[in-house]
Amino acid sequence: MPIQRGSCHCGAVRFEAEGELQGLEVCNCSYCARAGFVHWYVAPERFRVLAGEDTLVDYQFGTHTSHNLFCPTCGVTPFRRARSDPRQIDVNVRCLEGVDADALPTRPFDGRDWEQGMRNRQR
Repeated sequence: MPIQRGSCHCGAVRFEAEGELQGLEVCNCSYCARAGFVHWYVAPERFRVLAGEDTLVDYQFGTHTSHNLFCPTCGVTPFRRARSDPRQIDVNVRCLEGVDADALPTRPFDGRDWEQGMRNRQR
């Protein structure tokens, strides 16, 4: 499997994830829409933080289920634990090296109406 490498904007937080870039989602919730997140869910055993893990800040809101981890220096969220699947690492495809997130196929997720979005996602 290919290894994807990424970082926050300033490079203080660096990571790698193993797998194919598939099953990507774009969410319209208040957080993801503002952050420009393109979601790629990766199993924890296929994800490694290479640098900066001890500096990450955890922002939570609403149900306090998601863990939105961001770099305190540049403010970018390179990965998180999402409410929609907290068992997985939710990698921001826009933070991967050499990847044009806009050129990849994505599916929408209705995070504004989260319960309906989850019902539709199951189909």
